[in-house]
Amino acid sequence: MEGLNSKDIARDTIIKMIGLMDMQCNVEVAEEVDDRNNKTVVFSIYTPENARFLIGKNGQNLVSLEQVLRSMFLRKMPEVNNIAVDVNDYKRSRTNYVIELARQAVTRVRSTQKPEVLLPMSAYERRVVHMELATYPDIATESVGADPSRRIVIKPYP
Repeated sequence: MEGLNSKDIARDTIIKMIGLMDMQCNVEVAEEVDDRNNKTVVFSIYTPENARFLIGKNGQNLVSLEQVLRSMFLRKMPEVNNIAVDVNDYKRSRTNYVIELARQAVTRVRSTQKPEVLLPMSAYERRVVHMELATYPDIATESVGADPSRRIVIKPYP
C-alpha cells in the first residue's frame, strides 16, 4: 500500500467490499468543489450485474455504503469535506428525475396558486430540490413529516 493516497486506498477498499459479494466492478474517483470551496470526493461504481443489491430499495443500500465509507475515510482525508458514492449513475439519474418532478410541481403551483406536496424523498433528494427551487423567487419550499415519509411542500411565495 506504500505510495497510495487515501483516495486510492478507499477505491481499492470499495472494490474489495464488492468483491466479497461475488461482484465485479470498476470504480472511478473524481473531486468536485462547490461554490463555498467545499471539496467532495465522488466514487462512481460501475458494475455490469446486480447493481440493485448495491443500490437497494429507494437507494437505501447506497446510502449505507456511503455512510460506511465516510466513517472509514473522511478522517484520513482532512482536505475533503464529504464523500459521495454512486452506482451505475443511479444517483445522477434519480437527481434529474426529482428535479424534473419539482419543476412540474412548480408549474402547477404557479397556475393554481395552491401548495403541492411531493412524494417522500431521502434527505439528499430533498436537499437537491430545495437548492434547485431556491432560484425561483416566486416559490417557497418546506420539508414536513418524519423520515422515512418526510416530504417537500412547494407553495407560492407569500
